[in-house]
Amino acid sequence: MKLIYAFRGRTFYPFHQQTAFPVHLPPPEVRAAWLRKVREIGFEGLEVGLEDLADRSDAEVDDLGNELRDAGLPCLGIRGGGGLHNPRVGGHNRARLARGVEVAARIGAGVLNTLINAPTRPELPGVGSGIGEMVSQNSSRDATESDYRINAEGIAAAADRAAGQGVAISIELHQNTLCDNSWSMIHLLELIDRPNVGANPDLGNVYWTYETAEESCEAAILALAPHANYWHMKNLVRVPLPGMQRAFYLRRPIPDGEINYRFAVAAMLEAGYDGCFGVEGMVAGDQLTDDARSLKRIRSLIAEHKASG
Repeated sequence: MKLIYAFRGRTFYPFHQQTAFPVHLPPPEVRAAWLRKVREIGFEGLEVGLEDLADRSDAEVDDLGNELRDAGLPCLGIRGGGGLHNPRVGGHNRARLARGVEVAARIGAGVLNTLINAPTRPELPGVGSGIGEMVSQNSSRDATESDYRINAEGIAAAADRAAGQGVAISIELHQNTLCDNSWSMIHLLELIDRPNVGANPDLGNVYWTYETAEESCEAAILALAPHANYWHMKNLVRVPLPGMQRAFYLRRPIPDGEINYRFAVAAMLEAGYDGCFGVEGMVAGDQLTDDARSLKRIRSLIAEHKASG
């Protein structure tokens, strides 16, 4: 069990990011100081985006892996991949999935976290990004069985290659994807049927997919905890807009949001989960201070549950 940093903001003086996404590591001129601070806070590893690794040579991947390990923050998860069912991006995402497995094995990350997504249309309702509406593009509500089977076949093939390299694949529960609730995730996992493929039950993504969540976070975590092999943890506050059939969702540190992580941590531990607990960090403000509070809360909940058992 490791508590790792799935950072989403990386502003660190004098570096300030120009765009929120994609999420890259801080640049070399501030990275050593940033890594020291992250380790000082108490994180035990990092999640790194495939965008930081895909175009590096083997030697460059090795160098980065060594840099992170020397800082006490090994790369324990890779974030990358994508849905395989949309013909416009399916081939590209297959290549990303394969490359993600390669770099995960090379850098020593045990898990590749991927999404089953497809391109959204920003001019139409339901594109997510912190706004819940009555519809969600590319959702399980609108998916076909063929969509699930195409993804299952491609992920199963990738998982067979990954198994020989000591890498697991985790499918993230995420808005605007085929796997946006517990039943759709379990359906895909059953089709894939590989021991090194599991779920990332990101409860924030359950909560903000729609104007009102179609599934409670408690129901989702109870259903998915036995299938989990990776875990993103973030918290949110819902701000409804009466009469407009939408709600805004604001990111908050773990102690300050509306998702009950005392319940969620207990459910995961009772199911025997011993993988990474990944703090999906804040985007705005003093990210390191807020994310340190999240880490402290998660650590205390784990210790409390163990003490009570």
